[in-house]
Amino acid sequence: MLEERKAAILSAVVEEYIETETPVGSSHIAKAPGVQVSSATVRNELVQLEEQGYLFQPHTSAGRIPTDKAYRFFVDQIETPDSLTPVEGSRISEFFARSYNELEEMLRDTSTLLANLTGSASVVVAPDRDHHEIRSVQLVGLGGRIAMLVLVTANGEVEKHVIELVREMPESTLAIANAHLSASLIGRKSSDSFGSLVTGDSEVDEVISSAFASLSDKTEILKRAYVGGTSQVAAAFEEVERVQQVLSVLERQFVVVSLMRDVIDRGLSVAIGSETGVAPLSECSLVVAPYEVEGESSGSIAVLGPTRMNYSRALATVAVVGRQLGNRLTKG
Repeated sequence: MLEERKAAILSAVVEEYIETETPVGSSHIAKAPGVQVSSATVRNELVQLEEQGYLFQPHTSAGRIPTDKAYRFFVDQIETPDSLTPVEGSRISEFFARSYNELEEMLRDTSTLLANLTGSASVVVAPDRDHHEIRSVQLVGLGGRIAMLVLVTANGEVEKHVIELVREMPESTLAIANAHLSASLIGRKSSDSFGSLVTGDSEVDEVISSAFASLSDKTEILKRAYVGGTSQVAAAFEEVERVQQVLSVLERQFVVVSLMRDVIDRGLSVAIGSETGVAPLSECSLVVAPYEVEGESSGSIAVLGPTRMNYSRALATVAVVGRQLGNRLTKG
C-alpha cells in the first residue's frame, strides 16, 4: 500500500495522462486537487514511484507515464464508478424498450450501443443456452446432403444448426423427422443432452441422429459473440501494427469469449495489459461484466481499449448496459 501523499500524486498522474495522453510533469501535479504540495516534493515522490515500478519516463526531460502497475492501483481505488448522464441513461432505456425479431439482432445492436457510449471496441457474448425452453422446431432441406435445424426459444432467440446428412433425403422424410424432433424438443432446452430416438424408419432415424449430434456440439456456443466499434481501435493506437494485432484478436471469437470468461473466473472486472494473458493485447485493458438471465449468470459484455482508457466511465457503462440487457432477456 502507498502512503496517502504518494497515492494522491499517483492518482493525479493517471487521471492527467488518461485525459491528455501526454507525459505528466511535476508542476502540473502539484496543483491537482488532493495534492497541494510543492513541485520539488512532487518531483521527489515521482522519482520514488518510478523506482517502485508505477511510472516510467520516456526520456530525461519528459514527464512520467503510468505503467500497468499504476493503472491497477488506480482501478483498485475506484469505489464508486462515475454515473452516466441522464441523457445516456434514457438512451439505454429506450434502446432496450425496442422490439426485435431475433435475439442476434439485439445483441449485435447492443455491441454497437456499448461502443458508441464508451468510444471503445465492445464485445457482447450471447447468453448460455441453459435458460429458455424451445418453443418451435423447423427442419429445412438446403439441397444435397445439407439441412438446417432452426430452433426458436421462449425469449425469441433463433438458433440455426447446419446438419450434414448421411445421404440426400426426400422432403417427405425431412417432414416426418421434423414432426418427431418437434415432439422431442419442444419444452426442453437446447443445452440438454439428447439420447437416441428410434422411429422404426431408418432414413428418419438417420436424420434425427444427425440433428441430435449437431445440438450436442458445444463448441458452437463459444462462437456466439458480437463485436462492435472496431473502427475505434484505429483511433486508439498510433502504431498500425498494433491496430492490426488487436483487430486480429477481435476477429477470433473463441479467443475473445475464452478471455472474457477467464477474466470473470479470476474474480476481476478489469484486466490490464499483460493481465489479459494475450500478447497482442499487452497495451489494452478489458472491462468486463457478466449479466444475469432469470437470476443466473448467463453471458457477459465488455469494452476493450488502450490502458489509458477512462476506467470509471467504462465500469459504469458496462454495469448499466449489462443490467438492462439481462432484464430484457429475462422478460423475453
